[in-house]
Amino acid sequence: MIMDIFYRRQYFNTKTTNAVEWMRLKAVITLLAAFSLLGCASNPFSMPKACVEGFRDLPKNAAETLRICQESAEQGNVIAQHNLGSMYVKGVGVTQNYAEAAKWFRKAAEQGRAGSQYNLGKIFAEGRGVAQNDAEAVKWYTAAAEQGDAMAQSNLGKMYAEGRGVAHNDEEAVNWYSKAAEQEDARAQFNLGVAYFNGQGIAKNEAEAEKWLKKAGEQGQPIAPYLLEILPEKGQSAIRDNAEATVQIKKAAEQSDATAQLTLGAMYFLGKNVAQNKVEAVQWYRKAAEHGNAKAQLALGWAHDEGQGTAQDDGEAVKWYRRAAEQENASAQYKLGMMYFEARGVAQNDTEAAKWYRKAAEHGNASAQGLLGWMYSSGKGVAQDYPEAVKWFRKAAEQGEASAQFNLGAMYFNGQGVARDKEEAAKWFEKAAEQGNKNAIRALKIGSRR
Repeated sequence: MIMDIFYRRQYFNTKTTNAVEWMRLKAVITLLAAFSLLGCASNPFSMPKACVEGFRDLPKNAAETLRICQESAEQGNVIAQHNLGSMYVKGVGVTQNYAEAAKWFRKAAEQGRAGSQYNLGKIFAEGRGVAQNDAEAVKWYTAAAEQGDAMAQSNLGKMYAEGRGVAHNDEEAVNWYSKAAEQEDARAQFNLGVAYFNGQGIAKNEAEAEKWLKKAGEQGQPIAPYLLEILPEKGQSAIRDNAEATVQIKKAAEQSDATAQLTLGAMYFLGKNVAQNKVEAVQWYRKAAEHGNAKAQLALGWAHDEGQGTAQDDGEAVKWYRRAAEQENASAQYKLGMMYFEARGVAQNDTEAAKWYRKAAEHGNASAQGLLGWMYSSGKGVAQDYPEAVKWFRKAAEQGEASAQFNLGAMYFNGQGVARDKEEAAKWFEKAAEQGNKNAIRALKIGSRR
């Protein structure tokens, strides 16, 4: 697909590129990387120059960038409004303030920006800085989802599945999960896999269930590997389709066998040999977690994090992620780092985020490796160190992490931490683009126009 749309390496390799073109493209790719890592808008041509350039050296220029972006946002610039909302969410250059974030996301959302519509929907769904309102969440998720925003599609599917802000409709949930899953949204892939296994909103199909759960697991969804283990013929702990096996697992779980409790929790979550019951699943995860089972602690933290089978509770999520992380569970270490970075359930702390990302990264977690690379490239939580950033971007990129592939390409393109190499940059941009990474696609597209 990418071959059909772009010239791929042609521009990056040309010897006729003049200095002005080169510096312009270099600036664009630097900005795309900065926006990608901050979760901000990624079209530097739609914003005032000063507002865009302020992002090049964040967090050093954050206060000045805030001032300039605020002026632009007040003049109605939609991308400045979106980026200003992102700054308030992440506490970049400002004190974290969800009410202010909601204000600016709404302004951008009302101008039709899909990313802002998604963010506003999430703020209403979680009641951060605004009164919690599922109907408003559905309204804004729908607006973004209809524009193709994968995260909005995934969350809208969940709202239909749970009957929040909209009438319960499993078929409509699957419709939106499918759209998002095809765009590589891990949560949607996970939920689609569960739907296929139970025949909820779609014909039951265990092969499809396995396919989507596997994809979700490969993208770091922490519970997916445990559910895969109980599918027929999968793993040493595979559960056969017979009542006797289920009786034995229940008996062991009731006798405080933590592994059996974890397995039974997974069975209830997926609906394997028992009626699906996520509340019951969480109860068994909790029993196993209280016995010190790290996988169960991760599962329980995730359940509180996602609001699956229990109330969404960032504090409880942090508590159980930490217990699992302290037992060297890499997925829990990664998730705990995210909680510190996003100030969810704990005070925002980049140093702590980097600490836990490093622990997970050293255990091979690709998502953590990519984020640790960003911490080094931006100097957040650690001293800025481009060679170290390249090291971690490469580890994640080689595991197929699309954002890391794009960022590694940007490092090669800009000669940061590695010798400048346009051929190598194009290679990594292509790998990321083939996975649908929008920033990589944009970099290639801009390059092809030169």
